Amino acid sequence: MRRLARALREHRWIVADAALLLGAALLLFVLYQTGIWEPNRPASSSYTVQGVDVSAHQGTVDFARLSAQRIRFAFVKATEGAGFRDSRFAQNWDNARKAELKTGAYHFFHFDVDAAAQAVNFIRTVPVEADALPPVVDLEFYGRYKQNHPARAQVRRMLDTLLPALEARYGKPPILYCTGDTCGAYLKGAYARNPVWIRSVGLPPAKPANWTFWQYSDKGKLDGYSGSEPFIDLDVFCGSERELEAFAAGQAR
Repeated sequence: MRRLARALREHRWIVADAALLLGAALLLFVLYQTGIWEPNRPASSSYTVQGVDVSAHQGTVDFARLSAQRIRFAFVKATEGAGFRDSRFAQNWDNARKAELKTGAYHFFHFDVDAAAQAVNFIRTVPVEADALPPVVDLEFYGRYKQNHPARAQVRRMLDTLLPALEARYGKPPILYCTGDTCGAYLKGAYARNPVWIRSVGLPPAKPANWTFWQYSDKGKLDGYSGSEPFIDLDVFCGSERELEAFAAGQAR
């Protein structure tokens, strides 16, 4: 009987511990999904130059208010594929520059659209500014390509058309935005001249840093925007403000 009572007590403790762990995990999940907890937030002492990336989903963006929250650069969505233009690009571009943020524009790359036509879409949309950040090609899986990844040779042929066209227009090697998957699939061992903007929202990127920008959160919350999307993407630059200025001016890192 004593053995049975002891076993029952031990069982209750195991159940209670499991319930506590499950409750803690659920709480952390809710805090993360609502943007209250950012497990991947880098120390400000390590990365002092903070930034954002925005699109029409953030609605009207007050870049001066973002600047007051220590934001120093902004990437704004410009185009997708061969025909799409972000409805707020011109407004975001002008207002970010007026707020004296280092500003860049990004193009969401389509795997199934002619690369030369994608270059034309971006070039027709984004003005040439000597002090702007280099153009960005956003390379990530979407739609059916999340399961069926395009062949490396195909994507590299497209990039070999798109990247030189953008560099010829803007005078700077384009930045390549990638996830862990697309970096490994398409960029490894190639495009050494192109700075990398890595998306890594679960864990810090591998060290030593081979990236120039790091998107560490897609659930940031700041004052200064009012769109349908409650969150804003948060980024850091690997360097100082002076180095960011030099990078925008076209100096190689």
